[in-house]
Amino acid sequence: MAGRAVHEALAELRLVDHHCHGVVTDPLDRPGFEALLTEGDLWPGFSTFDTPAGVAVRRHCAPLLDLDPHAPADVYLARRAALGPQEVNRRFLRACRTGVFCVDTGFAPHRVTTPAELATAAEEAVAREVVRLEAVAEAVAARGVDADGYADAFRAAALDAVRRPGVVGVKSVAAYRTGFDLDPARPADADVTRAARRWLAGGGRLADPVLMRHLLWTAVDLGLPLQLHTGFGDNDIRLHRVDPTHLTDWLHLMAGTIPVLLLHCWPYQRQAAYLAAVFEQVYLDVGLTLHHVGPVRARAVLEEALEITPFRKLLYSSDAYGVSEFYWLGALAFRRGLGDLLQDRVDAGELSLPDALCLARRAGADNARRVYRLPDGH
Repeated sequence: MAGRAVHEALAELRLVDHHCHGVVTDPLDRPGFEALLTEGDLWPGFSTFDTPAGVAVRRHCAPLLDLDPHAPADVYLARRAALGPQEVNRRFLRACRTGVFCVDTGFAPHRVTTPAELATAAEEAVAREVVRLEAVAEAVAARGVDADGYADAFRAAALDAVRRPGVVGVKSVAAYRTGFDLDPARPADADVTRAARRWLAGGGRLADPVLMRHLLWTAVDLGLPLQLHTGFGDNDIRLHRVDPTHLTDWLHLMAGTIPVLLLHCWPYQRQAAYLAAVFEQVYLDVGLTLHHVGPVRARAVLEEALEITPFRKLLYSSDAYGVSEFYWLGALAFRRGLGDLLQDRVDAGELSLPDALCLARRAGADNARRVYRLPDGH
């Protein structure tokens, strides 16, 4: 039927999930599962099933485990345990109909699938790797390096990392470490050496503003698409400092170099849309947000993101980590939310059906293929 044409096209589309992580391969008890449903901590007397994400799991994931929608949490977890992690992951990942996974391998506090294992579980999919640059810098420090040699050692290690087979991009979590209200200029060599001396003497994770600026400019030099976490995240984030418009001056300085891919964005999806509208190199997604707001609110978030975003700039990601349910919820929310808003515009005469179908294909797959230079077969 014409009134379902956009939904049907999205249902058949093999998505490109341009930012995601592995899923846990070991059995999960209730605390372990509930901890993965939230970006916060587990609180005494509170269940993370009592959140929009937890409700969405019981509503939309239960049927894939042969349960009725809204199955009680205990019933859901018992069925999950009976099936085992391999079968659970297989069911959810195959239901997503994702053709390409671009996997950030720099975050793995649990034992999770490799990119290849993720693609195998999804069936008829391929996986590519995204290198987290803070992890590269911290590995350089852990191996031992003098402050005078840090810049060259980091650059060499980053080049080695991106030359691995299957690497298509890099990522920074500057949002977690310093925020974006940084001096946008490339730091001088002497400043990098002084900052490296401070960091290496004290140890710990990379959180020095000068070294973070150096990392971002090194990413520019590497020449691959750069993913930047923006907006919503765990309680390590200072949300007011991760509004992507703090990057405006830096985006002016690095214009004409590499694509910059703003991840997640909520509640700054409108600010991200502004940047995508005025900077040729900026793209955005609303991944992570989608499985936390669930299919019921995905349309609202996507509508705000698409108010002024050029149609070639919207990407799809799940940012799923740990539980394969989030892969399924992300894909479902994206397809349903985008399908609803595009179909309504077609029905209202604001979009032609061919234009809506083209936009859906672009957002779900084609835009990411172009940015990451993925072969058409992927």
